[in-house]
Amino acid sequence: MSKAAELANLIGNINAGGGGVGRNIVINGNFAIAQRSTSVTGITSGDTYHTVDRFMTRVTTAGTWTQTQSTDTPTGKGLSHSLKMACTTADSSLGASDTVQIQHRIEGFNLQHLKYGTSDALPLTISFYVKAVKTGINIVSLYMDDGNDAQSQSYTINSSNTWEFKTVRFTGNTGQAIANDNTRSMIIQFHLASGSNFQSGTLGTSWAEQSTANEAVGQVNHADSTSNTWQIAGLQMEIGQNPTEFEHEPITVTENKCLRYFENYRGVNTHGGDYNGSIFIGHIFYKVRKRTQATLTGVSGNYSSLQTSSAGTLGNEDAMYFIAPSQGYVTQIKIDSEL
Repeated sequence: MSKAAELANLIGNINAGGGGVGRNIVINGNFAIAQRSTSVTGITSGDTYHTVDRFMTRVTTAGTWTQTQSTDTPTGKGLSHSLKMACTTADSSLGASDTVQIQHRIEGFNLQHLKYGTSDALPLTISFYVKAVKTGINIVSLYMDDGNDAQSQSYTINSSNTWEFKTVRFTGNTGQAIANDNTRSMIIQFHLASGSNFQSGTLGTSWAEQSTANEAVGQVNHADSTSNTWQIAGLQMEIGQNPTEFEHEPITVTENKCLRYFENYRGVNTHGGDYNGSIFIGHIFYKVRKRTQATLTGVSGNYSSLQTSSAGTLGNEDAMYFIAPSQGYVTQIKIDSEL
């Protein structure tokens, strides 16, 4: 895109109520942060965050997959990473309810500027680079928890194993407001495989009550061969009808946004304080305040109990504490506050 075209698009989006710094609603759209892992194999089922932060994988018995944070990206775009799905066990005959999706989940606090539920509801544009072995029609859908509303749009992969830039546009939802809170309010869903339950109707290209039958009509099956891969880079969702150049931000900004939802804490002999001579109590403060009270798993150390804190002025989104015997400590915790 030329600089003149980029400026024209940005002006158009500003006139629509968007534009400027912070225009990308997607967190970690550069796929640069991966606290959990950079590669996971044998994915066959579940709704799970495997590798790249803020991107959940949903698989329901539609082949077996390997997911990686890849350094393969479009040339000359300043993008450092992509999210790659590789089919390792094929499923060429999908069951009716089978699906493979990559999801990005967004809380209500980050969507209020869309003005949904009013006559001024703003349109959205999702733009991204995609590379896949299998060509054909693919579906991106938006789902709103508030009102159970949904809208789907299609894009076409034209050339096999080639980075292509895609744009999909969504109208504003004038009929349903988004709750101004920290709960899940919207999901961006990239479909990779969809059984007949998702394709038996007509693609729902306008906001309406969610219908599974209308969700992914026309979606090709990326699970039908072990030669298939699908990967995405430079994902951006912004107000307006014109895609602008991907908004690059400092890595520390992206990391802090991700830490609101998940933190892989690694301490260095985090010791507690003397409580009564034989019991130690210690606080571990999160790097970033969490979206809500976190679930604590994968704990390593010498302790007797562990829990989020709600005492005094210390909110349970800010820290956790451990009770330990003399000289107790905690060295690692997975702190999960995902949507």
